[in-house]
Amino acid sequence: MTHLLPLALKSAWNRRYTLGLTLIAIALSVTLLLGIERVRQDARDSFAQAVSGTDLVVGARSSPLQLLLYAVFRIGEASNNIGWDSAQALVAHPAVAWTIPLSLGDSHRSFPVLGTTPAYFEHFLYGDKQALKLAQGKRFVGLFDVVLGAEVAERLGYHLGDKITLAHGISEDGPEHGDKPFSVVGILARTGTPVDRTLHIGLEALEAIHLDWQGGAPIPGFAIPPELVKKFNLTPKSVTAVLVGLNTRAGVFAMQRYVANYRDEPLMAVLPGVALSQLWEMMAIAERALLAISALVVVVSFAGLVAVVLAGLGERRRELAILRANGARPRDLLTLLALEGGAVTLAGALVGLMLLTLLTAVLGPWLEAQYGLLLKLALPSVEELRLLGWVVLVGTLASLLPGYRAYRLSLADGLTPRV
Repeated sequence: MTHLLPLALKSAWNRRYTLGLTLIAIALSVTLLLGIERVRQDARDSFAQAVSGTDLVVGARSSPLQLLLYAVFRIGEASNNIGWDSAQALVAHPAVAWTIPLSLGDSHRSFPVLGTTPAYFEHFLYGDKQALKLAQGKRFVGLFDVVLGAEVAERLGYHLGDKITLAHGISEDGPEHGDKPFSVVGILARTGTPVDRTLHIGLEALEAIHLDWQGGAPIPGFAIPPELVKKFNLTPKSVTAVLVGLNTRAGVFAMQRYVANYRDEPLMAVLPGVALSQLWEMMAIAERALLAISALVVVVSFAGLVAVVLAGLGERRRELAILRANGARPRDLLTLLALEGGAVTLAGALVGLMLLTLLTAVLGPWLEAQYGLLLKLALPSVEELRLLGWVVLVGTLASLLPGYRAYRLSLADGLTPRV
């Protein structure tokens, strides 16, 4: 076989223009296949790290996934809130380093509004333990300050200093807190997480806009102007959930038991990483569908390779016959064409890998800035190498079809081609 390899390479080079187009098709399909695999893995990592550095998410006892979907992804509704006293008990626990209270329920043009504290900007991490950054402005300081996520500002065209009002509830046509407008003081940098779709205000502000409301509607004939709300007690009565950071990760299960056994009200502590992984598994069918589509593209490229080699056999009859006349055995012809196909497939796979690396280096920063999708410029993973191996193997096997056709060509047929 070793003596046939140089011959196969020379033969392929002699037909370099035809095979070059096939090589480009294979390279593009491999780029697509590996690109989808890399995006899948990085998207999974980003999803699992929508909130990182948080040891526990504490909320009212319900489904762990329901709590996580609402508190982290702002999807669905919370079954119950937890009392402010319970949230403060978490702060006082000796194992707790920090807490971030989260209060949800209001919205602005279908975007969720999150009531929280300055600790949110200090301790909330996402991705590979990245902190939130302000693209413009500052954190909320005044009572009616609001900090926008990147997508909110972009889609609604808001800028620093703009005045906006919030709506009660998550319905797009919900009643407005029109008498208490907020001023945009900051816009967060894009994160690729639900933070981008969220408006952030202080917990006291959330209490202030509901002072003259009862049962989800304004109290008839009673209104408190914005300049007077500070005269009232704006301490929250309850919150949706609390993000908890511990002094040491070793105490996470002990803290989880403490929350589960809390006597004042039924609470639950969820490990976000575990719950997010379970949630992603529920969407595994979408991953498999993407890989199946890219695999079909690769198969089409291999079909083109087989078609090109088969079409070229008619022009190569005399070449193959001369090889037979010089002592080449039928199985040598089979090996020759399989080596040619394997060499083209291997070259296409390597070019595809290099093209993916180039695209990652060039487009990676832009994708992160525009969509928050972090594509890592790294050596091929084990899974990517496995896919490359399958591509080369299947490409070589596909080349056995034209090789078998050449195997069947007889010496007489090659020397006396049909007219």
